[in-house]
Amino acid sequence: MSAPVTSNGVANRIVQQQSDAEARKDGMHVLRTPWHQAIPQDLSTINFFDAVYRESSQRHIIVYTRFMHRPPGQKIISDDYLSGVKEVGTFATIEEFWGLYSRMRRPNELPNISDIHLFRKGTRPVWEDNPKGGKWIVRLKKGLSSRYWENLVIAVIGDNFGDSSEITGAVISIRNNEDILSLWNTNASEGRIGLRIRDTMKKLLDLPGNCTMEYKAHTAALTDGSSFKNTETYR
Repeated sequence: MSAPVTSNGVANRIVQQQSDAEARKDGMHVLRTPWHQAIPQDLSTINFFDAVYRESSQRHIIVYTRFMHRPPGQKIISDDYLSGVKEVGTFATIEEFWGLYSRMRRPNELPNISDIHLFRKGTRPVWEDNPKGGKWIVRLKKGLSSRYWENLVIAVIGDNFGDSSEITGAVISIRNNEDILSLWNTNASEGRIGLRIRDTMKKLLDLPGNCTMEYKAHTAALTDGSSFKNTETYR
């Protein structure tokens, strides 16, 4: 597992990025972007948590992560994909986020052909939900996924990409020979906004200057049925 991070440390990082996160009377910091969380329907072969996480029924749904596991080589269509995920939990504050996130397995501890999703409330992690959108893609060497995923999650929750409505979600995909980080946005045709998202992502993740980033519109994915083939490359 990646090095432990304290609750206060995570809170400070998000508050610094989301400068107008309001502190409630109980000291908790309220997140302003709506999201929510999920796990695989069948946990018989993998323990997704380090410890039992108990949720309060009084929480306001604000963030979600979708997780699924499928055997290598199995092709999945949209409806089957969604049937394989289950909600993990919900949170409305940074402290509640940490209560959930600190108990989740890190990406580098998950089996190959696994995906973790962080998506805006009301948006499903499928191309059909936003056919005009697309995603930025960064391919990672094995062993780097946990650090980059944590940095991206905190950046997304902290609204570090300008207009938060432009970002619909983030995904880490664990594969056999590489891991793939994706950031989904609402409009693939808005070149200026897309490039700003790319540059912000590159800066926040501290990617090397010669790092190749890729982009794929959801219309292209719907045409060829692939998430990561036939992408546009940017250096």
